[in-house]
Amino acid sequence: MSENLITYQLTIRLSTDAQLAIGRFGTCLFPAGDYVYTGSARRNLEARIARHCSQDKKLRWHIDYLLAAPETRIIHIARYTQAECAINQQQAGSILIKGLGASDCHAGCGSHLKYLGRTDTHD
Repeated sequence: MSENLITYQLTIRLSTDAQLAIGRFGTCLFPAGDYVYTGSARRNLEARIARHCSQDKKLRWHIDYLLAAPETRIIHIARYTQAECAINQQQAGSILIKGLGASDCHAGCGSHLKYLGRTDTHD
């Protein structure tokens, strides 16, 4: 992988509705369907992605709580050289929980987790 890759997107499938307690956000309802989370790493991008894919981790970031839910799986990973907020702002989808995954965002993204809607697949 190139050293220029700094941003990643995880496409996440939630098979059923889930209520999850997420730090200062409290209990949040996540409807079943697909989500896209945009993140970045200044170094060790692949290690960050591998951590997100792991089920055995301490819950550290907002996205960890969603990824730890048994109803959740990552269905696609994309990598980019552009800045995190630029990629996130180009991504379609709805913001369900303002600020989630964007505690260090200074670009006014609203959230770095976007809901793409329900999916018709049953996998």
